[in-house]
Amino acid sequence: MKRFYLLGFLTLMLFDTLAQVSFKYASLHAGPLVMDIAWLGRVFGHIWIYGAFVGYIGAFFTWMTLLKYAPVGPAFAASHLEIVSVTLLSIWLFDDALTLSKVAGGLLILAGVLCLARGEAQAPQP
Repeated sequence: MKRFYLLGFLTLMLFDTLAQVSFKYASLHAGPLVMDIAWLGRVFGHIWIYGAFVGYIGAFFTWMTLLKYAPVGPAFAASHLEIVSVTLLSIWLFDDALTLSKVAGGLLILAGVLCLARGEAQAPQP
């Protein structure tokens, strides 16, 4: 079951990361936000918006499958690991700054997920 959780949460993180990075690329190519048909055409005319759709649909089905078996507390925390992966990719792909607060935040997220996972593993089973 541990392997199932590991593969499941890695898959979820990959789908969520794909969605966020795709949205960023789509927004860069769409130009300034203007609520008109031309802007929608630019958004839907770029391939990255479809990467975002694939990411969200894949994340939805992965999340629904994980929730069938995983305890909701640690699962919800682990589902936010994409914050770390998106931050790292944004530094590499979009030249975002790596700051001390980003490093600290990422480490706190990882520590929180590990604490919840350990707590769940040590909890008595009904």
